[in-house]
Amino acid sequence: MKDGLSALEPLLAARRHSDPWQHDRDKPPVYAPDFELLEQLLSVPVREGSAPSTGRFALAVDAWLAHELRRAGFGADEVWPRAGQPRILPREVAELLNRLPVKLADELRERILKMPSIAPTSARVLGRAYEKQVDVLISRWDRGPELLISTKSQVSGFGKNLPNRFEEAYGDAGNLRARYPLAAVGFFFVQRATVLRTEPDAFERTVDMMRKLRDLPVGVGAGNGYTATGLVLVDWDAADSHVRIVHEAVPEDVAAPQFLARMVDAVLAVTPIQHHVAVRGLRERRTLRIREDEGALDLDFD
Repeated sequence: MKDGLSALEPLLAARRHSDPWQHDRDKPPVYAPDFELLEQLLSVPVREGSAPSTGRFALAVDAWLAHELRRAGFGADEVWPRAGQPRILPREVAELLNRLPVKLADELRERILKMPSIAPTSARVLGRAYEKQVDVLISRWDRGPELLISTKSQVSGFGKNLPNRFEEAYGDAGNLRARYPLAAVGFFFVQRATVLRTEPDAFERTVDMMRKLRDLPVGVGAGNGYTATGLVLVDWDAADSHVRIVHEAVPEDVAAPQFLARMVDAVLAVTPIQHHVAVRGLRERRTLRIREDEGALDLDFD
């Protein structure tokens, strides 16, 4: 059974989870995203001619962000969408499948794919006022949602559609932050770089939007915005359909590296040191002398 992410699986499987952090002496670590993989993933829907509808295009963005979180050290079964089907599956169920005899696990996995109550096609969480579909998520039953990212893409109609994007994003931030005040809540926006040529004023408003959607540090309004926001500009030629990232036009304070660094740091800041040990080790470039707390999973089989 194939879904919208199936065509991307070979690219994800071929990519090694390298250390995403760059460390320079006496400087804080800098997150270095795998932009080459993002270009490859986005090129798939462009070649298929499905980029204008943005549905498959947005799924490629989701797959890339989930890959980056796994690359940062978060568990493969804690980050949704998962690299393989089912895309949404509780980590504890995934662990059960991993420990069952192979034949039984395959049979159960096939059944689970037909049970949307256990393995839904999308992750929906309850906010303060309404349910929200979250595009990228880190969650476990014993911790609840720890990271929630909403992604949007825009390849045309920039100025006309930007106000609606702004209003939707701002409302979603308040809805999620009110119910999950300790979770890292992010908004990631991918825009086609033709905006720089055709509607430069819309690009200026986009950058301003990304800054204003963030949470205020203190005072009135604090706690209602996003933990972090990120913007990526992409473009491609009709002749070869190869997507490329346009880095130079995006200010550093709204670019992808700071977005991923802020989201990772926000998760680590509100969890004890025995949680996310692998993530902390990569972030600090050292081996932590502490055992990861995996939770109560007594799933040993003879």
